[in-house]
Parts: sequence; C-alpha cells; structure tokens
Amino acid sequence: METVVSGIRSTGKLHLGNYYGAIQNFIKMQHEYNCYFFIADLHSLTTHPTPADLHGNVKQVLVEYLAAGIDPERATIYIQSDVPEVAELYLYLNMNAYLGELERATSFKDKVRANPDNVNAGLLTYPVLMAADIIIHKATKVPVGKDQEQHLEMARTFGNRFNRLYDTEYFPEPYAFNYSNNLVKIPGLDGKGKMGKSEGEANAVYLSDSPEIIRKKVLKAVTDGGPTTENQEKPQEIQNLFDLMKVVSSADTYEHFDDLYNKMQIRYGDFKKQLAEDMIIATAPIREKINDIANDEAYLRQVARYGAAKARESASKTIKEVREIIGFRNF
Repeated sequence: METVVSGIRSTGKLHLGNYYGAIQNFIKMQHEYNCYFFIADLHSLTTHPTPADLHGNVKQVLVEYLAAGIDPERATIYIQSDVPEVAELYLYLNMNAYLGELERATSFKDKVRANPDNVNAGLLTYPVLMAADIIIHKATKVPVGKDQEQHLEMARTFGNRFNRLYDTEYFPEPYAFNYSNNLVKIPGLDGKGKMGKSEGEANAVYLSDSPEIIRKKVLKAVTDGGPTTENQEKPQEIQNLFDLMKVVSSADTYEHFDDLYNKMQIRYGDFKKQLAEDMIIATAPIREKINDIANDEAYLRQVARYGAAKARESASKTIKEVREIIGFRNF
C-alpha cells in the first residue's frame, strides 16, 4: 500500500476551501492508502505565534480534522512537534541544502517581500522541513496545490541528494497526487482569488462559522451592477459566487440562478441569501461535531497520543536507518 503524506499549518480555523479542496479527498484516501495527516505546528513558528495562540490553533485543526470525517483508526493524524524525529531529519537534510537554491524558492521570495522585517532562517529552510515531513515516512504521494509544487520538487531534490551522497536508494521520490481528475478550487468572497486565511476573515467561510456569521459574510460578498446583455460572460467576482453555489447547492438551484442571470433577471440579494442558506446546510453536520469534539478534552488527548505513537513508529525506523547510512554508530 502506497504512503500518502499531507499537512496543514496550525494558523487558524479550516474553511470551505480546505474542506472541498483537500479534506474531502483525505476522507476517501484513508480507505485506500497508508495515510499520514499532520498538523504543522513547527512550520507555524516562522510567524512567531504566542503559546496560547499556537496551542489553540493546533487544537482547532485537530478538532476540525476529526469533525470533517478523518478517522484516527484508518489514518495517522498527528501533531508535527510530537514527532521529534522530523526535526532530526530536518537537521540532516539542512547539511546538504544550499543557500542559493533556498533563496530561489518562490515562496521564500514572496515571504520576504510581504514581511521584510521577519526574514528568519525558518522561512529560508521551510522547503527542507517540508521535505523531512514527507520523506520521513517514505511517502510517494503528496496531495499539494500549485503553490506547493516547487517545494515538492525540492523534496525530491533533497531525497535524491542524500541517496547520491551515501550511494543508496533509500528515499523514494514523492510526487504530487491528484486524487480526483476534477479538482475543486474554492474561490473567496472578495471577488479576487481563492478562499484563504491570509486574505482576511471576510474572504473565507469557516467550517465552525455560525449561521449568522455565514449570512453576514455572504451578503457582503462582492458583486456588480448586474448583467447588461443576455447570456453575457460573468465577471470574476460573480463567477466566483456561482462556483461556490455549484459546490454547496443542488444542481437545480444552480441552474435556476444561472438562468436568471442569463435572462438579466437575477437579483443578487436573493441569490446570496440562497447561497448562504445552502452553505449553512452543507456545514451543519461538521459544525455540530466541532462543538461536541472541542469539549471532549480526554478524547482529543487520546487521538493526539495515538497518532504520535503511530507516526513515531514509522519515523523512528527511518531515523535509525538514516543514522546508520550516514555513519553514526553506537559503540
């Protein structure tokens, strides 16, 4: 059975983009692959969260993973910092990662432009830690978006470099894994790009948002003055909302409003009210589970400890063998 690895940074609540773009596929994968889904709290340290925020965000992601349907009996769910072997492999890979290639990483250059006063070594070596996350379980399949493909290529580079340096074929090459041919891209409510945490609260609908909050967010979503000719192409901000409706609403509902738009009869107020109600219905089962699981501290501790034990079993085997390959020996 092939191994799948994927992680999500512990920087806040999960939104519809996370759920429809990734987690739904994770739920299917856990029945067909050896899956490791981790909460990347070490990665989040590059932005210097407070201890309270870090703990709260890790708990939030863990709760929402479980509420969304990831089964700790089928997939290994763990917190990155609970597996110290990851940090050890990160150290070994850093010894053979070079400044020039790290500085050329697109994500690093973007972070430097966005936060010139916080150019820390963790940002520079982010791809090395990501590589350690992946290859420590000898994963061959990694579900990633376009923005992470360069990091995955670097993970292959670091694994292959280790193999060449020590004349071995120890680490397999990991590749991007698109579980479905119909990849779902969830747009945000700001009329621009995809739904994301970094775009602000108003851009994203979170799985834990109350019905009242969802209604407020959707009603404030960006629209225009309406169509001026029949069957005209929808501008980006309107197409985004229709794309959201295609995901959360019935086909009949989508076709109804699409027909109204094409006939220049659409009323955006009615359209957005329907979209909000369908989002509320779509997220209701998850939202209810979030509230129940979040209050069960004993269960969360049990899941975290069980996941850490399973992840460490895999990771410690890799580290033992890597240390032997490098030349570290016990006397």
